[in-house]
Amino acid sequence: MLPSIQLTDSLSPDDDLAILIHAGSDVSAYCQHPGEANFVRQKIAEKTSVIHVNQYRRQVFFLHPETDIRPGHRRKEAMRRLGADLFRTVRMLPTEVMQMVSLTGDPDDLLRFCEGFALSSYQFLKYKTQKKSHSIRTLLLHDQAITPQRVRELANVIQAAMIARDLVNEPVIYLTAEQFSKEISILGEHAGFDVEVFNKSKIRSLKMGGLLAVNTGSPNPPTFNVLEYKPEGARNAKPYVLVGKGVVYDTGGLSIKTAVGMETMKCDMAGGAAVAATLYALAHNNVPLHVVGLIPATENRLDGNALAPGDVITMHSGKTVEVLNTDAEGRLILADALSYATRYEPELVIDLATLTGAAARVIGKEGVVMMGTASEEVKKALLRSGEEVYERLVEFPLWEEYGQQLESDIADLKNIGGTEGGAITAGKFLEHFTSYPWLHLDIAAGAYLTIADSYRGKNATGLGVRLLYHFLTERAKEL
Repeated sequence: MLPSIQLTDSLSPDDDLAILIHAGSDVSAYCQHPGEANFVRQKIAEKTSVIHVNQYRRQVFFLHPETDIRPGHRRKEAMRRLGADLFRTVRMLPTEVMQMVSLTGDPDDLLRFCEGFALSSYQFLKYKTQKKSHSIRTLLLHDQAITPQRVRELANVIQAAMIARDLVNEPVIYLTAEQFSKEISILGEHAGFDVEVFNKSKIRSLKMGGLLAVNTGSPNPPTFNVLEYKPEGARNAKPYVLVGKGVVYDTGGLSIKTAVGMETMKCDMAGGAAVAATLYALAHNNVPLHVVGLIPATENRLDGNALAPGDVITMHSGKTVEVLNTDAEGRLILADALSYATRYEPELVIDLATLTGAAARVIGKEGVVMMGTASEEVKKALLRSGEEVYERLVEFPLWEEYGQQLESDIADLKNIGGTEGGAITAGKFLEHFTSYPWLHLDIAAGAYLTIADSYRGKNATGLGVRLLYHFLTERAKEL
């Protein structure tokens, strides 16, 4: 559960307190006697980042970055990580209320610190019979330069990231494609965006051959989810369209994965979860932008009817695809969604997908692979957003030579290329189904972590939500 984040006009002498400081900060006002102040100054000189003082009535924590960093995205990330460091320190304490104040002179430091702390507090306890929840329920920010609107916005974005984490952490025994659609519909009702769910009959009538083919081995039907947030006063004439891969479980089909390779494959709908959660954040914060979300959802499982290597399928666009690897299924369902997006005459389409192990091997958990046909101005804007929220992007090329790897002897395309450049040939495949400015984000590496990483934690990270929200709100400001 996300702690309540609020502003406060005054600090209580009884509630625990966290203070952001720098090397020259006067800490004496928060210490009970000179000995405490001297202890804190000594720890600052030793470059200790989290300094804990037990004042008996309350616990006081002085937070000092190991190095002074100039304003910018690296400083913001340092503050988030300090927030995560503090949470790891206090999570076993009986703290219910944490007051936060900054002596750094930059109110954004306190917001980013709070962000890191709150994101670190995430827990997925649904299936625990003994739920060991942390006790922190309220975060109180004391800074007159911070407006209530900024606090509400931050809280809603953090909540959205946690919603995405919840969806990704759900196992397929619960989160089938149909249940995924129900969860998305509930989010729409709560936040204020429309959701239309296409069933298998409707998908068949739309001739979405990619989605139907991937679903043939599954005991559960597919869905295609259309999310639309169109507030009064939306500033864009043409919508931004977000497309999210929604493979709720991926065995690889007949091109079956190893047992180890399947252990985390409930996360293969992380792109779809990020799209739904981004719409949630935009609607909750009343961002004046028309945004559409498209989420094709299915399992990729195998039975006697499952798609076989060598099969040829006809996509929503009418193009034919020779399927040589059934574990390259994400691009098949995304291709149908990208083709469907054409009807919106979009300003820009961005797809997110845990698409390739190749991207994960190249970039690691530290970044996201990006490629596409959008303008350089749009790409730079998304790169800036990636730095601001520290979900950083690296652009890969879409050179025409990569397309040669997808040429088929018997169909318009193959669904895989060669052994090299796998992330790029996957993107090159998707490009065939676009006719508008488009960007593809391969989030395979960072969407789900098997080792905890600061405020991103372990398991689902919610990757993409904060990135898309920042990018889209910045676009809205420019219109």
